[in-house]
Order: sequence, then structure tokens, then C-alpha cells
Amino acid sequence: MASKLGLEITIADLERLFRWAPGGHPPPPAADAADHGGRPPVRVAYQGGRGSYCQEAAAKAFPPSSSWQRPPPLIIPCSEMEEAFAALEDGAADRAVVPAENSVDGPVPRNLDLLLRHPHICIVGELVLPVNHCLLSLPQAPRSALRRVVSHPQAISHCRDRLRALHLRVEEVASANDAARFVAENRIADTAVIGSQIAAREFGLRVLENNFQDLAGNFNRFFQLGLAGSIGAVVVEPNLDDNDNNKHKTTVAFSLERGVSDLFRAMWIFESRGVRVTRVDHRPNRSNPVRVEEREEAGEFARFDYVFVLDLDGTASDTNVEAALARLKEIAGFARVLGSYTCSLA
Repeated sequence: MASKLGLEITIADLERLFRWAPGGHPPPPAADAADHGGRPPVRVAYQGGRGSYCQEAAAKAFPPSSSWQRPPPLIIPCSEMEEAFAALEDGAADRAVVPAENSVDGPVPRNLDLLLRHPHICIVGELVLPVNHCLLSLPQAPRSALRRVVSHPQAISHCRDRLRALHLRVEEVASANDAARFVAENRIADTAVIGSQIAAREFGLRVLENNFQDLAGNFNRFFQLGLAGSIGAVVVEPNLDDNDNNKHKTTVAFSLERGVSDLFRAMWIFESRGVRVTRVDHRPNRSNPVRVEEREEAGEFARFDYVFVLDLDGTASDTNVEAALARLKEIAGFARVLGSYTCSLA
């Protein structure tokens, strides 16, 4: 980060900036459950540090309860996606919030892979948020002093046209929220950061422009995760009221003996039962990544094998969905419901 911003910083500075790993800040203080009817706070792990979009999603999904019986949730940063999954499995968190998809760039494949590798973790909720890329700078810095803009490569790609009009040097960094913190703590007046509103609030930066992205239809999709065997054991109160703006979805993963050529059979199972498929994705089948087949005309033939992931309208207990899933399991080499949950558009 320092080399990107053209600064020389000492080891002491680095320790000061990053001593509170992961996420760059101290863990939240323990809440006094006795003041809230003996109920402990909901512990929500999220992937990212202070000022990240995932922190914003976690805060929106689990706001402070209006009931005196529940203390404010503990929002726990995790520097890696794997840490958020581990926090659930180790009992350090009751829920996790991870990015799933961006409407412009597509899915986050690593989290699909992690869901497939962690059978005891399932999707318990979904939150869709509009992306608001903000152009941030020091509060006192005049706009004329700016010489460069830094951010994560994805944010830069979302704002390419707007950036071109600024005629400033553009540099990529690994973390936009870490860049925002670095600019704020080191008082770098000639550098703007493309980041979130929550980053501006966390680090005391000024929002020069809201909605700096090129496309208006830019949304992020986040999964709320929980342990499959403990849903209901921990009472949580996400900000997902069951109203007309929400809908129920089911996500299922499966593999097929003949791979892609059999996908139409799986799709017909849902179509013939009136179950709407809203999304289709695929990931490498890590348990059997390459299949070797014998063909009369070509001899031995190798092909890559995949796990298909579908989103369906409805819950897994709906009659038509339940029947379709039962039939899918009959033709699939492997099939698993990754979650049946409510989707909320904030």
C-alpha cells in the first residue's frame, strides 16, 4: 500500500495501522447480556475490513434490535472469506455475511466453492444492495489538489468513464477500505479513493461525489450464512421483514453423469412442474474434475466435469419444488440444497 501511494513509512507505522488483525480494528467489547433479559448478542462475521461494502451489508441485515431483550449485534470482520466460514464452524459467529454476486461482474466463485466444500453451512438469507461508489478525499483537501485516484480493480472498472473525465492518475490497490484508512491516517491530500459511504464515515473522509459508478443498474448480492444443524437454535433478527418486496428462493447444487449434455433434463424437471429457475451457474466438480469416457468413433475421451448451481423461486417445502428436488436427486450423481431463504432488496 505504501509503495502505491509513494510514501515511506516505518515498521512502527505499519504496526500502528494493522495491529488489530483481522480487519484493522480492535474486537468489539463484550455486551452485557444481563441488561437484555439474558439473551446474548447475535455475532455476525463478515468478509472484509472496516469500511467495506460487506460491513454495510452486515449492518443492514442485522441492525440493532428495537427490543430491549436483544443487545446490539456484534459485527466481526474477517480478512478472508475462509475466515468467515471458519467462524461459523468454530462457533465464533452465529451468522456470516459474504458477497455472492455483482450485477455487472457476475458471481463470486470462491464463495460458491466454499459452500460446496462446507456441507454444514447453508444460505439462510439474501440481501441485494445498490452499489454506491463514492469518490472520497480528506475533508480539508481542495479538489484541485488531487493528482490520483486509488481503489480496488473492480471499483475502478465500474467507474472507468467517470475516471477518464477527471484526467487524474489511476492506481489499483488490493483493498479500497484499507486505502481509505491509509489516506485518512496519513493525511494524504493529493489522493482520492473510490470507496463506500461507510468508509467515509469510519475514517472521517469527505464524499466528493456519490454514485460515481458508470452504470445505474449496479447491485451487490450478499448471502447470510448459518450452520445447517443449528438454524433456530440461535434466534436472530435480520432486517428482512416478510413483505411484498421480499421473495422466497431455494439454491440447489448437483452434478450429472453426462455433464452439460444432460442439463436440459434437469431444467425440464423444474419447467414441467412450474418451478421457475432464476439463475444458472456452474463450478468445477472438485471430487471428480475430469471424466474419461469411451466413444466408439473417437476412442477414449476426457471432459471436464461440473457442479451446476440453480436458484429457484419458492421454498424447498413448496409442493412443486419438493417434488422437483426429489426427481432431481434420482437422476443426479450428487444433489444438495444449499439453502432455502428469503431475499430482500434494500
